[in-house]
Amino acid sequence: MTEIIGRARRLGDDINTDYIISSARKKTTLDEQILKQYLLESLDPAFASSVRAGDVLVAGKNLGCGSAMEVAATVILAAGIRAVLATSFARSFYRNAINNGLLPIECDTTEILEGDGLMITAGPDGTSITNERTGRCEIRPPLGGIAGAILDAGGLVAYLRREGRFVPLGRT
Repeated sequence: MTEIIGRARRLGDDINTDYIISSARKKTTLDEQILKQYLLESLDPAFASSVRAGDVLVAGKNLGCGSAMEVAATVILAAGIRAVLATSFARSFYRNAINNGLLPIECDTTEILEGDGLMITAGPDGTSITNERTGRCEIRPPLGGIAGAILDAGGLVAYLRREGRFVPLGRT
């Protein structure tokens, strides 16, 4: 069971991976501990310095479009953000998030405003997202299959350390 209580950090539609972390920054290093200070700087130069551990990125449609660099997901995690909510995700970003242990939740984000208090509870029965300001709670189905197993382990590396290999579902 994962529980995240934090404030919403609102983004728009079509936030590409170069908005998350600029290509110019990736030329000098791919170390997420260094890059986290530049998170979303092209949208808001002060964003990275305003992030608090537990914050939740909230976007509209097509979050993570653009290049498939996994550093976009790892920089978000390095900044202390453990979950991202969006109406929809670019497929490569979604898988990079899962593989790195960042919780991507596809849900209705239209009523979530900057600074709203959010409570996210993810478990085997599904994920609930509650907006403290509106009282609205949305329940999403659990992430199943190998993607769910990877995320439950904390990411792909943690999964492989635990299992020693990919374990076909339903087999031991």
